[in-house]
Amino acid sequence: MVNMDDVVEGFLKSWGMILVSEIGDKTFFIAAVMAMKNRRRTVFAGAIGALATMTALSAAMGWAAPNLISKQYTHYGAVILFLAFGVRMLYETLFGGDKEGESELEEVERELQLSKKEGSSNSLSSASAGDARSPKRRPGGLKRFLRRFLSPVLMEAFVLTFLAEWGDRSQIATIGLAASIDPYGVTLGGILGHMICTGVAVVGGRQLATRISERTVSILGGLLFLAFGLHELWYG
Repeated sequence: MVNMDDVVEGFLKSWGMILVSEIGDKTFFIAAVMAMKNRRRTVFAGAIGALATMTALSAAMGWAAPNLISKQYTHYGAVILFLAFGVRMLYETLFGGDKEGESELEEVERELQLSKKEGSSNSLSSASAGDARSPKRRPGGLKRFLRRFLSPVLMEAFVLTFLAEWGDRSQIATIGLAASIDPYGVTLGGILGHMICTGVAVVGGRQLATRISERTVSILGGLLFLAFGLHELWYG
């Protein structure tokens, strides 16, 4: 039987964790930059589809972990995970570890430019080959349907977001939360948090990122992870 208190706790923890860890993250900038040049609804649909899929998979992995490993080990594993993330985020922010190399925004812009260059070269070669073989034909009904609901922009947003989120700290934290709290609440809270962050990104993420200090967001995220770890250690 589902315990509603556990569902609410998992929902709130997952929702708060996503909000403080995804603002200014790589997936945030992917949605923000793509929405500047494409339809916002299409970018949002592709990005949130990838994030919702990743959240559900991560919660399922966390739910399965206690069935494969002792509950005691998964509990202390989650505690160590949250404390390690919190300490790492605070250390990198306070001691300048996150300033090395290019920023998240610069990295995302560079990767999107490379992706568009590769896509343009592939489309040009395909078009030239098609012109050499036969004249252009108007796409059929099925092709028009697929192009409308599975547009290249939507698929690009989905794939780029999914790959960027894989192995990210929010994904691993979601696994840790689902291993110790109700996975349904973790899934719902995580998806809602991603919807809020992605919605902010596609509406005005570029402007927001220039006004909100990444240092402040990182410090809040580190403190939240430490609070999760201490809460699990004390009440778990």
